[in-house]
Amino acid sequence: MGFEEPTPIQSQAIPIGLSGKDMIGQAQTGTGKTTAFGVPLLEKININDGIQGLVLAPTRELAVQVAEELNRIGHVKGVKTLPIYGGQDINRQIRALKNKPHIIAATPGRLIDHIERRTIRLANIKMVVLDEADEMLNMGFIEDIERILSEIKEERQTLLFSATMPKRIQSLAEKFMSDPELVKIKAKEMTVKNIEQHYMEVHEKQKFDVLCSLLDIQSPELAIVFGRTKKRVDEVVEGLIKRGYSAEGIHGDIPQAKRDQVIRRFKEQTIDIMVATDVAARGLDISGVSHVYNFDIPQDPESYVHRIGRTGRAGNKGLAVTFVSPREIDHLKIIENVTKSKMMKKPVPSFKDVLAGNQQATINRLMSVIERNDHNDYKRAAESLLEDTDSVTLLAAALKLLTKDPDVTPVKLTAVEPIRIRKPRGDRGGDRKRYNDRGRNASREGREGREGRDRRKRNRARNK
Repeated sequence: MGFEEPTPIQSQAIPIGLSGKDMIGQAQTGTGKTTAFGVPLLEKININDGIQGLVLAPTRELAVQVAEELNRIGHVKGVKTLPIYGGQDINRQIRALKNKPHIIAATPGRLIDHIERRTIRLANIKMVVLDEADEMLNMGFIEDIERILSEIKEERQTLLFSATMPKRIQSLAEKFMSDPELVKIKAKEMTVKNIEQHYMEVHEKQKFDVLCSLLDIQSPELAIVFGRTKKRVDEVVEGLIKRGYSAEGIHGDIPQAKRDQVIRRFKEQTIDIMVATDVAARGLDISGVSHVYNFDIPQDPESYVHRIGRTGRAGNKGLAVTFVSPREIDHLKIIENVTKSKMMKKPVPSFKDVLAGNQQATINRLMSVIERNDHNDYKRAAESLLEDTDSVTLLAAALKLLTKDPDVTPVKLTAVEPIRIRKPRGDRGGDRKRYNDRGRNASREGREGREGRDRRKRNRARNK
């Protein structure tokens, strides 16, 4: 398949998986987890024994991604993996199950539907893999997972992979795993070392124009833009199309068939830009993504690592740019501290920068035509033009004609509230002092008011 050496998680996890022991793997996205559990899983499959392997994943996209990867690895041995997920016609899945797959890659909810219909039986399961267990916890799937694991015989092997280890995941491991070995990949071994990380301090109303400027200057081969909400994704896609970019979006409200179509078109590079929410893009493994743009800063450090892990994969270089409003700088610092990575601050590009970027893109296009030797039919016309005009003037005119001017078509997005960090109590001494001063002043004003009322009452009584 072209791999020359295993990643850290693969070199540690594959021998444990082959030994038959239970294992907990703590590793971030983009570290090669699918192969880490896929190789041991495929080695244990007997192609005559029906469904023997189960991989549980938090999202439809990740279930499909795992199935594709396992089918690639298992092709030589003839091992078939079938993705099972909600949003797809269940009868279509029932028909696919008649082809007798050996491994199921499933989301928990849809797998339970099949268990209840008795269209999937778990009697022969040899290995269960819980992929991105912390994300399944966040999405409320833990009860479903516990129910599924209780249906499988105890003589199985269980592998659990998670970027973080909250208490609920630890208790799940204690309940359903037998003396598991822990494989922990330290932050410094994450694949983010291949990713250049920048940030720009941008006000909300500037974000879209800055994004378009960066797309013009950097000319990414394939780019993913992350938005915080579904509405944000729709508005950014609409704005990009209005300005002439080739873009489409994915989020939870878009039908699964349409999401699959967008991902396929992106992989085939029919579109250059995909705009996505965190959940919709989780687990995507698309080669050739050169740039990730965080249009909205992510809610937490784990999401940040998931997002930027879409680029810089398989040893390639990548660039991640995060837009930060002035009120979100504290949140950015927290992400840097947790991920142990430093983002470089970059200035917002100017109109002149964009024009220079577009000129360079035009020059690159001209040079590629020369390299392909794809211009011979135009030589006679060029020689004729050079009889009346000098070469520098002629080439400058050609560059002007071919260079795209920065598009300023007006695009308005619905404002999104910035993420704010609540300051620790120790930082609020001044506020507390002001509050206490106000309290003392109010008490003094109250006392003076009561004394005045009493004085007025006594005067009225004396007058009577």
